[in-house]
Amino acid sequence: MIPEEGILLLVDKPVDFTSHDVVNVIRKKFNTRRVGHGGTLDPFATGLLIIGIGRATKKLTEIVGLDKTYEATAMLGATSDTYDLTGEIIVHRSFSIPRQDDIEKALENFRGTIEQKAPAYSAKKVGGKKLYELARAGENVEHLRPTKKVDITELKITSYEYPILKFYVTCSSGTYIRSLANDIGDQLGCGAYLTDLRRTRIGEFTIEQAKKLEDL
Repeated sequence: MIPEEGILLLVDKPVDFTSHDVVNVIRKKFNTRRVGHGGTLDPFATGLLIIGIGRATKKLTEIVGLDKTYEATAMLGATSDTYDLTGEIIVHRSFSIPRQDDIEKALENFRGTIEQKAPAYSAKKVGGKKLYELARAGENVEHLRPTKKVDITELKITSYEYPILKFYVTCSSGTYIRSLANDIGDQLGCGAYLTDLRRTRIGEFTIEQAKKLEDL
């Protein structure tokens, strides 16, 4: 029975589920169509997804705009057309392996307010079509990628042993961590793409409060 005010669920999204997949699971569990989520996670990513059921869906608009924290892992020395492990990987051959000091200097350029381009393989709409739909159809979408100002309030290395770089980032809503990893790789001259991404916080909500789908 769904209470009159609705329900906010904190879910630990599993890997290889889309955010919409999670919504569909919740719809079946609670036998209602009135379900939404407060901020998409890519299928390869895991972590905090806030689900609204019933009247609580009205709260999702403000939740979407809250700042977020992520734990990310990047592979250096290669790039991906999707900026993550699901895309076509191109290994780079000629570059100097970055030292941790080099990475620290590169990260300085991404702290604060920056301009960020949406990935070619993203759900941003251009002319009524999603960018990833155009990209998968073989169209050159480079000139269509929208740019947006985002705020990165925290960005720090948590571990580094080439080619694996792990980092922690707190950022404003709408920040693409895939783009951030790609841009850091560009700055270093060696390329980079995400291999793992976990969202641990949305506003005051944390992953420690979340439940796995099977435990709901």
